[in-house]
Amino acid sequence: MTNCLFVSDLHGERERYSKLFSWIEKETPAAVFLGGDLFSSGLAGRGEAKGIHGEYLQDVIASGFGKLKDTLKKKYPEVFVILGNDDSSFEESGVVKLEEAGIWHYIHRKKNPWREYSVYGYCCIPPTPFMLKDWERYDVSRFVDPGCVAPEEGWHSSKVDEAEVKRATIQSDVEKLVGKEDLSRAIFLFHTPPYKTNLDRAALDGKYVDHTPLDVHVGSIAVRRFIESRQPLLTLHGHVHESARITGQWKDRIGRSYMFSAAHDGPELALVKFDLDNLNTAVRVLL
Repeated sequence: MTNCLFVSDLHGERERYSKLFSWIEKETPAAVFLGGDLFSSGLAGRGEAKGIHGEYLQDVIASGFGKLKDTLKKKYPEVFVILGNDDSSFEESGVVKLEEAGIWHYIHRKKNPWREYSVYGYCCIPPTPFMLKDWERYDVSRFVDPGCVAPEEGWHSSKVDEAEVKRATIQSDVEKLVGKEDLSRAIFLFHTPPYKTNLDRAALDGKYVDHTPLDVHVGSIAVRRFIESRQPLLTLHGHVHESARITGQWKDRIGRSYMFSAAHDGPELALVKFDLDNLNTAVRVLL
């Protein structure tokens, strides 16, 4: 058995982190996957966010995982992490330092061998109506849905290559990440869900922009096409909090690929527990 735990979109809620640490100590999973949006989104655009988030990363997140590592010793899980669209890019350097300290593996745009698996990470999402664009990319082309803001028209918390922002796509990024690798034993940690699935259903029913109805599915077409064509073993997603409530499902399948979401729009911590040797038995727990 290869028991694992997946959480996403904790948004800086101390109680959720406390529940997560308690669960890890109790269950001792082989691996823990963090799917982004680790920090409080309410501070993303404020000048004091860098200092506050830096303190939170050390005092809450690093401290919690550090205590677990000291307590569990050899039973401490492999921890894989990406950021999300509400996490400013200036937070990346602190996350990388925790990788260097042995707390976790930061895997955005990386491949990490683990046991007989390969773990990949990618945190970017298609354009949204929000102005922070650190982790937004065009999806498969320069098309932007009605009501959304193009990546180069928002703001970035760190210096960026403006030409790269204009031409980069999720599709090209993912293709470059995986190359021609065999993905039959691959686990992908995405922040965006794939388009038109149980995992990307937003509460946009009956809403219009300039007399144009909004698409209720807000996931990535590029990620869906990737899953359809390359059939990884498992993909993990977050971002669209209300999707599970609307569809009644937190998981889906495309061909042989299993897809799970840990996004949740209630106050609880949503935990997805799964066994890599038997993905059919995966369950979601609300704490």
